[in-house]
Amino acid sequence: MILQTHAIVISALKYGDNSLIVKMLTHSSGVRSYLVKGVLSSRKGKFKAGYFQPLTLLEIVANHKDKGGLEYLREVKLLQHYTTLQTDIKKSTMVMFLSELLNSALQEEESNPGLFDFLQAAFEWLDHHDKVANFHIAFLIQLTRYLGFYPEGSNMENSFFDLREGEFTSHSLNECIEGEELECFKAFLGINFDAIETVKMNKMQRRSLLKSLISYFQLHLQGFREPKSLIVLNEIFN
Repeated sequence: MILQTHAIVISALKYGDNSLIVKMLTHSSGVRSYLVKGVLSSRKGKFKAGYFQPLTLLEIVANHKDKGGLEYLREVKLLQHYTTLQTDIKKSTMVMFLSELLNSALQEEESNPGLFDFLQAAFEWLDHHDKVANFHIAFLIQLTRYLGFYPEGSNMENSFFDLREGEFTSHSLNECIEGEELECFKAFLGINFDAIETVKMNKMQRRSLLKSLISYFQLHLQGFREPKSLIVLNEIFN
């Protein structure tokens, strides 16, 4: 089947001497992996290697056999040209972290247009704004809405957020968010990216909340791994 759709590059893995296996989230068919032959060997090839940088927004025409294996691209063009994501050190580090996180979190081969539209809007926002220190915190919390474990919003007056149960509680025997970190966490619930500057956090609060959110993902997504780039991200935002 020949399919035309929008796609977001999640990861690109070198295959052989000059090819790539590119994992993408497509608007119409969910997560798919494509073998892009010879893309690293020639500047005159059909596709440019730069198209397959993490989080790049593309329009693709592809052959889908729908047998669970690698698919093949027929045409590729940029859907959105980023201006800062690859050149700003803070943003490029965040891109590395988010692509690694999404690579672990997104596995299903089924269409999720709401998730796709959220990611596209989020990356375009990141590209066009300068004050982004809280972006990844807000992103992770909003992402849970599309993955099925957004925090239960009732009883927010309670003293704990139980990570395993995904709800606010007056006591907890499980891993939880509490104290100053809880107040920061609550401040992110229900806000959009334009409001993330209003959440005042120091570097230790940000690092602690991010660690808790990664634990939250690990508890709710089978096989989810802590991104290796987390260490670099923490260093950059210190």
